[in-house]
Amino acid sequence: MFKTIIVAARDRDRLADITAIATRFGLDMLLARLGLAKSEGTETGDPPDLPTRTRQALEALGPTYVKLGQILATRADLLPEPWITEFEKLHSSAPTLPFETLRPRLEEALGEPPETAFARFDPVPLAAASMAQVHRAKLHDGREVVVKIRRPGIRKTMQADLRLITHLAGIVEASSREARRFQPQALVKQLLDTVLEELDFTNEGRNADRLREDLAANPGVVVPVIHWRFSSETVLVIDYVEGIPPRDGDMLRAAGIDPATIADLGAALVLDMVLVNGRFHGDPHPGNLLCLPGNRLALLDLGLIGHVSARRQQEFLAFILSLRSGDAQTLADTLIIWSQGSTPSRDRILSAAEQLVARHGSGPLVLGQLVADFFPLLRKEGLVLPPDLALIFKALITMDGVLGAIQPGFDLSDALQKARGRLVMNRIAAAHSPEKTVALLLELSRISDEAPRLLRALTRKLEQQDAPHGFSDAAVLKAAKWLAGAMVATGIIIAGALMLT
Repeated sequence: MFKTIIVAARDRDRLADITAIATRFGLDMLLARLGLAKSEGTETGDPPDLPTRTRQALEALGPTYVKLGQILATRADLLPEPWITEFEKLHSSAPTLPFETLRPRLEEALGEPPETAFARFDPVPLAAASMAQVHRAKLHDGREVVVKIRRPGIRKTMQADLRLITHLAGIVEASSREARRFQPQALVKQLLDTVLEELDFTNEGRNADRLREDLAANPGVVVPVIHWRFSSETVLVIDYVEGIPPRDGDMLRAAGIDPATIADLGAALVLDMVLVNGRFHGDPHPGNLLCLPGNRLALLDLGLIGHVSARRQQEFLAFILSLRSGDAQTLADTLIIWSQGSTPSRDRILSAAEQLVARHGSGPLVLGQLVADFFPLLRKEGLVLPPDLALIFKALITMDGVLGAIQPGFDLSDALQKARGRLVMNRIAAAHSPEKTVALLLELSRISDEAPRLLRALTRKLEQQDAPHGFSDAAVLKAAKWLAGAMVATGIIIAGALMLT
């Protein structure tokens, strides 16, 4: 209670805004269900427009709440389709600001006026979002760039929002059994990480550099260059890329771009990011992708990057491949691994896996249709996906939808089969990296050094007393031969490794 008073006092102005907006959009019943308001006890079900009103309220509340809604849009394992559909409409658009409002921040970051820092700077905004505004410019070396400027005062407002949301998540988790399944504090932790990372534009710049390095071997993929000389926490200067969003196949063909080639490239790209590199674009919708001449694909807006552990890569690939091969047992095993400590009935999970195999085990693999069946089954069985896995599904579904729109009938199965081979080769390469080889050689060398001493000690022990109970002469002889063989094998391995080096 005392903590609530402190939080409310510190951020009372923002709390008053939130309360007023929630009331304006008629969210009293939703707040009651979350344990944040008293229930009148007159409502018997959700009004059909409640998801729409909630989405509108989140937009009115600003960027922090828009980010929260976008995270919830990835959680089809928690929310039914009407809510997911509404939250997917959330975007970070906002009214443009007069450039003179942004000028002090830009000049502070650049250390000089934009008119001298750049050969040309356009004060008319190219685009605006709730967190930043973008302007066109030209460097003195002739390169066309965009200048992304953080809105003034946005950090203070978002930090107040995060404090309030963090506190409210604890109340919700303690007071609402219905909301507890959503794991509100885990969702807020994901929101905190996302918002704090995106507030610092240098993180987006580093994401771009890392992705460009990951994808350097693929000439069909373009990641815009970051100009670090002009970039900072509040300003990001990026190469300007002109292209066509992948929304319509006819439009691409008219520009001399082959939709089928782009579809193959996009599928290989997202699978390589997720299953091979372990770092992927978290929201590859058409607004963040551009098709370029030469059938190339550019990745934009790299503020949200997902990371995949090697273990999760194996689990996800096992999920897809067991589904395609009709192996319901392995599919059920993977679902249980993803159950996050809950205790689902294996028989029920196996039944759900068999349903998925029956519906999606053959024919074209359309992730959107798979998820339309998969997530309701998760909700029915009370399974909750880990947040990182939900983001993987979201990225793959989004890209699958984009590719299906420009190339109807696109089948992800072939790309998945090819990705399996690349994943295996990547695992082999990682296992035999120079660092791991050196570590193995050091350990084998240690064993080789110790083996003669251990063998002499064993021999002396056997000479001094009878063999331990249960040891026959044959067993001792076998152990000695094994140890000698191990020494020889160690020497061969070390010699071979040195020759390879």
